[in-house]
Amino acid sequence: MQGRNEVASVHYGNVRKAVFLERPNRFIARVLLDGEMVVCHVKNTGRCRELLVPGAVVYLEHSANPNRKTAFDLIAVEKGDRLINMDAQAPNKVFAEWATGFDPSCTVIHSEYSIGKSRLDFCLESPAGLHFVEVKGVTLEDNGHARFPDAPTERGIKHLHELIRLTEEGHRTTAFFVIQMDNVLDFSPNDATHPAFGEALRLAVAHGVHVAAYSCSVTPDTLRIRATVPVLL
Repeated sequence: MQGRNEVASVHYGNVRKAVFLERPNRFIARVLLDGEMVVCHVKNTGRCRELLVPGAVVYLEHSANPNRKTAFDLIAVEKGDRLINMDAQAPNKVFAEWATGFDPSCTVIHSEYSIGKSRLDFCLESPAGLHFVEVKGVTLEDNGHARFPDAPTERGIKHLHELIRLTEEGHRTTAFFVIQMDNVLDFSPNDATHPAFGEALRLAVAHGVHVAAYSCSVTPDTLRIRATVPVLL
């Protein structure tokens, strides 16, 4: 299940370049756009503390909805010479387009699929049976090493245990990490921030859950799945 490269992407329209000033709360940020202070919506409720630092160059998408409280969404940020997509919705969108590239046997794609008490991002239906996929977006990078999560995530642990249960029931399962940047060396769980997630991911692998990580080529107005990245557990 290596997949095909450069086949699925998320596109943004009317993107503007700005400078990050501050983030009063996890939903909004103040930026400097064309010399004017503007309040924008942050499309990622994670901490992102190493990304959203005063003076960072950010990219905004202008909303076509005139009734919104904020006219712009913050979708990407420059970290040194690296451009990182910050849109928390983008990983699921790009995987939905790319699912048949990842699993060529897939004939039907179900999103937000419920089974028993579980609800997973995707269920890929094929003659071989059901393949459940939980997608996670990765924005944390340290010296070229991609890490997840950037903050403790009990919800992420719950998803891994759901994948374990489904695997034990005979289904194929995958934890799929979309690294929202390019040129990374590898991917690992962020044990320093949330060791319990790393333990759960290693337990999932031991029970037969497949783990995949893919980097993305990123421009101010696109996110595109590019290449598989080594997973180090």
